[in-house]
Amino acid sequence: MKQDPARNAAYTVDCEDYVHVVEFNPFESGDSGNLIAYGGSNYVVLGMCTFQEEETDIEGIQYKTLRTFHHGVRVDGIAWSPETRLDSLPPVIKFCTSAADMKIRLFTSDLQDKNEYKVLEGHSDFINDLVFHPKEGHEIASVSDDHTCRIWSLEGKQTAHFLLHSPGMSVCWHPEETFKLMVAEKNGMIRFYDLMAQQAILSLQSEQIPLMSAHWCLKNTFKVGAVAGNDWIIWDITRSSYPQETRPVHMDRAHLFRWSAISENLFATTGYPGKMASQFQIHHLGHSQPILTGSVAVGSGLSWHRTLPLCAVGGDHKLLFWVTEI
Repeated sequence: MKQDPARNAAYTVDCEDYVHVVEFNPFESGDSGNLIAYGGSNYVVLGMCTFQEEETDIEGIQYKTLRTFHHGVRVDGIAWSPETRLDSLPPVIKFCTSAADMKIRLFTSDLQDKNEYKVLEGHSDFINDLVFHPKEGHEIASVSDDHTCRIWSLEGKQTAHFLLHSPGMSVCWHPEETFKLMVAEKNGMIRFYDLMAQQAILSLQSEQIPLMSAHWCLKNTFKVGAVAGNDWIIWDITRSSYPQETRPVHMDRAHLFRWSAISENLFATTGYPGKMASQFQIHHLGHSQPILTGSVAVGSGLSWHRTLPLCAVGGDHKLLFWVTEI
């Protein structure tokens, strides 16, 4: 689908509240639709969406809310568990959130009567990112402004604890070699930890600060991307601990970086809402300019579809979706 010149979102879904964070389920869940979760000021909404790019008999987007979870406090982050299955009886929905009260909540639901959550406490400042173990889903990693990275069991016990030199901004788990964890710090340092030895094994350095977001490319784990200052930055860890490519993109400081799930050359960035409307951009490593630029009045959150070149961003009472070609 071609974008119109104004680069409006291809699809939108109306929401009851301002959307702080949005996440597609990155794991296969046994259903043809795509699970998506978004968080507002005091709730998490779980939905299912299907796009015309994947089902020809759909016009645009088909969206259905599956369940709304009361959260009681602003949702800052959402991570899906690989244990989420829609093809089991009953279905299993499992995800966790980070919140403004510095706590992690682990939600479990069968989309019927069983809706439980467990609180994981220990961070003493804002939690900036969290992620499930990508294979078994039996652990959660989180990073915080309290200068720590922590690994939690699903019972809430801390199984590992790494002291950082500055706020932890992003955490990613290696999709195959699950003893490897990447932690990005605000001071521009990205470290890879061996969870069995419980020590750092490799580090990358950004020349720009503050580093606000980093992401491990799951299609090619030798690639790491980040945004720091106004720039996006790409490393090839087989070549150097210094960036392979850097480019300024956002006038009002860059905010989030996410690799596409389907191509090692496609990634998206967002800028902070500043004097201009928050900018959303899709980049391709072969192109010197962004291949798509969108504008969101107040954008937050950024997530790629699992199998399409399609991005979701949260906005004011809506979800916005942009599509590009590979």
